[in-house]
Amino acid sequence: MANFLDKHREKVVMFNQQYRGKRKLKTTKIDVPENLFTRCPFCQDLILTEAVEANDYVCPYCGKYFQISGRKRLAMLVDPGSFIEYDKKLKTSNPLNFPGYEEKIHKVSLETGENEAFISGKATIDRMNVMIGVLDSHFLMGSMGSVVGEKVTRLIEASITERLPLVIVCASGGARMQEGIFSLMQMAKTAAALARHNDARLFYLSVITHPTTGGVSASFAMLGDIIVAEKDALIGFAGKRVIAQTIKEDLPDHFQTADFLLEKGMLDIVIERKELKQTIVKLLQFHRQEEDHDR
Repeated sequence: MANFLDKHREKVVMFNQQYRGKRKLKTTKIDVPENLFTRCPFCQDLILTEAVEANDYVCPYCGKYFQISGRKRLAMLVDPGSFIEYDKKLKTSNPLNFPGYEEKIHKVSLETGENEAFISGKATIDRMNVMIGVLDSHFLMGSMGSVVGEKVTRLIEASITERLPLVIVCASGGARMQEGIFSLMQMAKTAAALARHNDARLFYLSVITHPTTGGVSASFAMLGDIIVAEKDALIGFAGKRVIAQTIKEDLPDHFQTADFLLEKGMLDIVIERKELKQTIVKLLQFHRQEEDHDR
């Protein structure tokens, strides 16, 4: 990685020198390949896109995590070519006739290429079969409507039927306001399905990423047998300002961060992104050994 970043710095320096040298010649046009560089939204450094991808979408300078799509997350976790998607054709309706909701869903579907905020299916991780689902924060902030709740529930039920461990990666702004009570009902629906999953003595690993809030954090995100969170993830129910106004107290600066919840016993592990897959592999292996021992 060090050699890779050194080459990256050389390319950026050369690009800047060429740009400064040719900027004086107004008739000269510099052709730069599209998406060659990515600007870090945190430190504002210009980085080669391939350097960002090689570093698991973590800024090599400030160490902050980029938000990534559900498909990219799956590619980072599952064995290549092993993912079989379930319920891809399920689409959201407009149960409350919320103004503009259908148009918004259509627009974000075109932008992301997804029908909903939850991608689910069967795959292998280090050659171990799992049921896996990922919330995509690029689709209406990964919010949970009736279709997301249905897809999560179906994935849990498939895990029970095939007696396979369940992995869900969460990234969500919470319940989807355009669906009102239908959205809130998904909290109870997914929690009830996980209760049946627990009764079947199966393993559920919840992976929490930035941000995970609202109705998702208050339901299936925090019901894992083991709960793993990425470093610096924002995790909570209501916003920090709302809580401070309600209880009339000042809150710590690191309130609702992954490290804060770990201190309070709400999480089992806080981990860096580059170590996430290997940690999942170890937990799945440990679960399989325990299951074999029980038999």
